[in-house]
Amino acid sequence: MAAGGYTLDPGTRILLADLGVSHTNVLRRAGLPGDLFARAPVTVSREDFRRLWEGLVAESGDPALPLRVSEMQTAEAFSPPVFAALCSADLTQAARRLKTYKPLIGPIRLDVETGEEATTIACRWLDEQPAPAFALTELLFWVALARIGTRADVRPTAVVTIDPPLDQAPYLDALGVPISPGTRHAITFTAADAARPFLTASEVMWEQFEPSLRTRLAEIDADASTEDRVRAALLELLPAGRSSMREVGRSLAMSTRTLQRRLAEEGTSYQAVLASTREALARHYLRSANMSTGEVSFLLGYADRGSFYRAFHDWTGLTPERVRAGAA
Repeated sequence: MAAGGYTLDPGTRILLADLGVSHTNVLRRAGLPGDLFARAPVTVSREDFRRLWEGLVAESGDPALPLRVSEMQTAEAFSPPVFAALCSADLTQAARRLKTYKPLIGPIRLDVETGEEATTIACRWLDEQPAPAFALTELLFWVALARIGTRADVRPTAVVTIDPPLDQAPYLDALGVPISPGTRHAITFTAADAARPFLTASEVMWEQFEPSLRTRLAEIDADASTEDRVRAALLELLPAGRSSMREVGRSLAMSTRTLQRRLAEEGTSYQAVLASTREALARHYLRSANMSTGEVSFLLGYADRGSFYRAFHDWTGLTPERVRAGAA
């Protein structure tokens, strides 16, 4: 169950072995139980998952780790939702299916943008920020999926992430495009590549997988806290300048009175969740040197920079510039 955390499959240990990395050392660095990968699929907290990735990066010592992970992935090591995606007709359909079932893997949301010339897949995290290596691995996963499904050397036309790697050479060689800095994590393919038929397509297999996935998703929705659901809604509404309780309640099919009551039962309030979400996002965005304070203010749904400055000072006692300088 991935509500509020990340699901680890036994295949993770296979992947580490293929990478030539000691899973024992990785777990020790992360402060996690040594037998974690030997268990049935388990869910770890967001903080534990982040420490797991930091341990993996430190143990591997490889600046191109996300690229190696994507190249090592096989159908056998995929989690059930991803394996089911290989049953899709093409990459676009696989992305749309995973958009629905991605919560089974972790607190990540997908946005799939299709057009006549390109298909773009963007990842959004519901926690403060992902480890940079994990964020890039999530994007490169789509390259691996496309290549496994089509058995062709599919290459993206653009890859954008908030924290691009310093050494671009291995990525440029493998992908054909540089990893560009931006305000989000997204990868783009030509419409032709996104529509390449998957040789692994199987509607019969999908029909066998989907009922189980749908059941697991319903269980997660039932277990998710109201606070988590509000945070998820705010991530979608804030960039559009929508942050009222009424708008959030409408997106959750819940009255404002019910929303207030459920948050109170969890020991919090709507304004507290809104403020903590904005603060976490602000700190995350300020770590990206290519984003101006005005852009951060806009993405947080503030009408002007002055309102953002005052709110940020109330949260932290510091100015955005001071926090950015400290992060640098």
